[in-house]
Amino acid sequence: MTLQRHWQVYETFRLRFEAMANSVAEQENDPRLRGLSVSKRQFERWYGGAVKTRPYPDQCRVLEAMFGVCVDQLLAPAPTGSAVAPATAGTLAVPPSRLGPACLPPEKATAPLAGGPPNSETRSDAGTTEMERQVVMAARRALRFAAMAEGSSIGPETLGQIHDEVRRLTVAYPKLALPALLGDLVEVQDLTFQLLEHGRAKPAQARELYLLASITSGMLAKASHDLGNPSAAMMQARTAFVCADNADHHAMRAWVRSLQSLISYWAGRPGEAVDYAALGQNAAGDVRGTTSIWLACLSARAHSLLGDGEATRTAIRQAENARDAVELDDLDDFGGIMTFPVPRQLYYVAEATVQLGEDAVLGETQSVTAVAAYQDASEEEWAFGDEAGAQTDLALARIARGEVEGAAEAVRPVLDLPIEQRNFGIVSSAQRVHAALNAGARRNGIVGVDLRQEIEAFTATPTSVLVR
Repeated sequence: MTLQRHWQVYETFRLRFEAMANSVAEQENDPRLRGLSVSKRQFERWYGGAVKTRPYPDQCRVLEAMFGVCVDQLLAPAPTGSAVAPATAGTLAVPPSRLGPACLPPEKATAPLAGGPPNSETRSDAGTTEMERQVVMAARRALRFAAMAEGSSIGPETLGQIHDEVRRLTVAYPKLALPALLGDLVEVQDLTFQLLEHGRAKPAQARELYLLASITSGMLAKASHDLGNPSAAMMQARTAFVCADNADHHAMRAWVRSLQSLISYWAGRPGEAVDYAALGQNAAGDVRGTTSIWLACLSARAHSLLGDGEATRTAIRQAENARDAVELDDLDDFGGIMTFPVPRQLYYVAEATVQLGEDAVLGETQSVTAVAAYQDASEEEWAFGDEAGAQTDLALARIARGEVEGAAEAVRPVLDLPIEQRNFGIVSSAQRVHAALNAGARRNGIVGVDLRQEIEAFTATPTSVLVR
């Protein structure tokens, strides 16, 4: 659905538009289209139906490539009182009466955006999609207006609205592709910063605002990491830690250290990842939320990259003990990226065991368990990135056992992910599979050759290409 895919958000639409412009530029050898973008004002006109003149010809070419229907049909309002064609994900609603021989045939009108999954869900009517878009935009305006209307002091309504928006984003982050969330994250961070800089908050309100700013900055640190920019990720993480410090929130301090450990781990700095995990465990003190489990699991993964088997196994036991003693806290109450569910723990343990390389059979068994856990996970526990990580770990374990065909089967769902879900961690995991195949290239046969080529094509187009 359009709302589920969040294509009605300007930032997401702009990224899609620019990616398609670059794609058309290459396909048609027309450098003028490279870097073509669309303003927020123009986007809102298109979606709101306030189109009095045709877009520029180059914009028309990109729009028609994106949606598979000519611009006249794409932007035309539905006739009053007439039935409206179902609007599939990635299309603006096109009334059936507007479809004619001068434009693309009706079956082309449901083409997905470049890099997106096939159209499998539809809206019941296009009017609903437009109303949902207006509701989302109105909610954002209302949040900013409420913050302004309450004057120099920060009232409970504004604080409650920001809290609800942050909670929505923490829940959505593990499930949705980054382009669908980035604009919202930036906007909420900006609002919290403005209120902290200019609002007259009471001490208790200031502490909560600092906590919300810390969580939002932490998610933007993760976003920077997902785009393969560890420097920007660490900068946001340090800001998140400063905010956690101002909130005097022990669990949030520990959570940010966990995030810094994760960033260092994927940046190829396992020693630094161990250090950050240790700092987090020191900061946690008497914290009993699931952050304590995350810290131990991060330590296990980092030690496995260093080849320290004893430290890896000790950290895994610490994670198990922390799970037994866990008491959910206010960070867990936010859900999503702020909590550490059992499937994620199983994934981290499997990855640590596979990377350590001491027991390929155990690594495969643990990876199978992790993959199964994500297949059976509840909506609250599921995360597409961690599921992909478990699947690549299973592929690595099977390669270590000489089962290349089994590895190809395990990694297949990962290689089918659309571009917007190919974040840095997923691409790095796929590259590890490629490296393992290269190490045993002589005995991999044709299956190994084909799989290496598929991985090369997959990793050549990560999510970051959508934001260049």
